[in-house]
Amino acid sequence: MSVPESPSLDLDPVLSVRHKSVPPALWGRRVSEVAAEAHPVSAFATPLLVLERAAADANVATLTGWAAERGLVLAPHGKTTMAPVLWRRLLDAGCWGLTVATAWQAQVARAAGVNRILLANEVVDPVAAAWIAAELDAHPGLELACWVDSPESVAALAATAGERPIDVLVELGDAGGRTGARGVAAALAVADAVAAEPRLRLRGATGYEGSYGADREPETVARVRSYLAGLAELAGALLAAHGIPDPIVTAGGSTWFDLVAEQLAPLTDRARVILRSGAFQAHDDVFYTRTAALPFAPALTVFARVVSRPEPGLVLLDAGKRDVPSDLDLPVVLQTADGRALPGARVTALNDQHARVELAPDAVLAVGEVVLLGVSHPCTAFDRWRLIPEVEGARVPDPRVVGFVATVF
Repeated sequence: MSVPESPSLDLDPVLSVRHKSVPPALWGRRVSEVAAEAHPVSAFATPLLVLERAAADANVATLTGWAAERGLVLAPHGKTTMAPVLWRRLLDAGCWGLTVATAWQAQVARAAGVNRILLANEVVDPVAAAWIAAELDAHPGLELACWVDSPESVAALAATAGERPIDVLVELGDAGGRTGARGVAAALAVADAVAAEPRLRLRGATGYEGSYGADREPETVARVRSYLAGLAELAGALLAAHGIPDPIVTAGGSTWFDLVAEQLAPLTDRARVILRSGAFQAHDDVFYTRTAALPFAPALTVFARVVSRPEPGLVLLDAGKRDVPSDLDLPVVLQTADGRALPGARVTALNDQHARVELAPDAVLAVGEVVLLGVSHPCTAFDRWRLIPEVEGARVPDPRVVGFVATVF
């Protein structure tokens, strides 16, 4: 199977009606041209999601520095943003590669010029497996590895045709988790199956600890630490039993990277230990603020306008489920656009295009005013926007738009 060259991605699109909340006065112009003019946020329609560039850059510097001090490298999860501009900043900051979750996301990463990819999933779709095989043969400099957790997932990749073997990592799971062979013994059996297949090359061990806890309660910490100890055991056993070239051991979402370092850093003298954290670049105001081990800054802010105040203690904003995430938590009220606090105001529900906010009956907030919202779980914020303005100082009055981030969804 031959693979055509990946088409280039238009990361400097012409603004149009396809770009939510961009004012018609700017349609027909390239984003780079508009960014150079530093228009105020107030020139854009609401609702509007913005990214604070300085906060995102600081978050990247924080985690890359922290990882380097511990001998770890980063392959941040690209599915968080699906934004090649932000991926490039990660790689330019020294990240080893990029993680994706699907073959299509890997295809986007290839179109963006990414040459080191961890495909953090079992690939059993024959169309996807055939693309991986062909892409590896067509590009000798490409390094791509995906997961296996069963004889069936091994067989699906082994059935491909090609010259270069496909790199795989054996995924460890545990009871109640997501994918992954259940227990070290089962994972070692999968590794043996890989070793018996000439179309595959064993590269190491992988896992995802986020399945085993989403808070910092002592019992949750113990559960996650126990799982990661099992992953370290698996990695050690694989390294002892197989001659693995340039071995990889990888784990790490954006909550538990501290425990990943604690459990896996002792392996750095024998393997490349890779963290796959992704949400840290944008961070958030709720879930990761509660759970992340480092003090990242929330880089995403939503500008939403009051469209109705039908009762003294109720306002309706123009941002809803189509604009802001709610899969983990509802957005939180930060302040008004001019910096006034709104004590006690909280989002209690989202409709498709409205946010319901309860607040003190005597709170000063009029129809037409703009409210700033913080979000939870950035992964499901980015996928609601095809173009996100970048600003300087998102939470100061009327910040300036200094760039745009195009997403690929």
